[in-house]
Amino acid sequence: MTQGQTILVTGCAGFIGAKVSEFLLRDGYVVIGLDNLNHTYDVRLKQWRLARLQQERQFSFHTVNIADREELQSLLKSELQKRGIKLAAVINLAARAGVRQSVVNPWAYFETNVTGTLNLLELCRESGVNKFVLSSTSSLYGANNPRPFREDAATDCPLSPYAASKKAAEALSYTYHYLYGTDITVLRYFTVYGPAGRPDMSLFRFVQWLNEGRAVVVYGEGSQERDFSYVDDIAEGTVAALKPVGFEIINLGSDRPVVLMDAIHLIERLVQREAKIQREPAHPADVAATWADITKARSILGWEPRISIEEGIARSVRWYRENREWVRAIRTE
Repeated sequence: MTQGQTILVTGCAGFIGAKVSEFLLRDGYVVIGLDNLNHTYDVRLKQWRLARLQQERQFSFHTVNIADREELQSLLKSELQKRGIKLAAVINLAARAGVRQSVVNPWAYFETNVTGTLNLLELCRESGVNKFVLSSTSSLYGANNPRPFREDAATDCPLSPYAASKKAAEALSYTYHYLYGTDITVLRYFTVYGPAGRPDMSLFRFVQWLNEGRAVVVYGEGSQERDFSYVDDIAEGTVAALKPVGFEIINLGSDRPVVLMDAIHLIERLVQREAKIQREPAHPADVAATWADITKARSILGWEPRISIEEGIARSVRWYRENREWVRAIRTE
């Protein structure tokens, strides 16, 4: 990829999508951003991220649901004809994410994660776009694979509809690579966190609850381990994934699992407040531990995570305090 080329980023107002769009613009690309701005979580977070992107001259935004094939095709055809340009790549970051909510409403997850991905793959085929990047998830590794998780580990036993929907999206991506030669990179993200993150994610919640003196809800004993990955690192890896690879599935994680209670203690020290722990039963769809083997990311993408958990949480706490006036009202339950 070269500067000045146009990249389509779906889910551009999402946590990872906004940061990827920011880094693409920084690197000289033109970004067409799509997002349906749904109310899966407080839309103020999406509007905050989007407002920063809309200050950039090389960024344009459209509200569209990628699961609506007709609307998607019509909008993009009109936009590209009006600009007289062709897409160089599609980065599909539009997704219904989250393990527990997918158990409650699996249909929404398959609509976006499977049908939406299919619509975008068809768009690439019909428009001659030969590069497709798909966001996937470490949730595919389930409960029984040896750690650290390698990309060739078994992913046939997903524990949630969310993981199952991403498995289907990965399978569709390979099919389009096989049939039509589309160059595809599938990125399996590991527990992404950082400023302006998703409020259903543990670290966002812990930062809010500790700052506001609320009880910190911990599911199970808090001994579960997560490969917490800072959003800037993940966005850098996603941009790097635009390089031609044929078809590859690549983990992006920190390669440094952290025990949940240790993360809480880090936030306690930064906030200078002791957590009031409220224990709840562990959720059956949650796994005990995640840990990314990032050998492929290093060798294929030349990518390495740079931000430590200590620095990443410090930045998250700083952002929260700078935006506390409105962020403290974000629902995190």
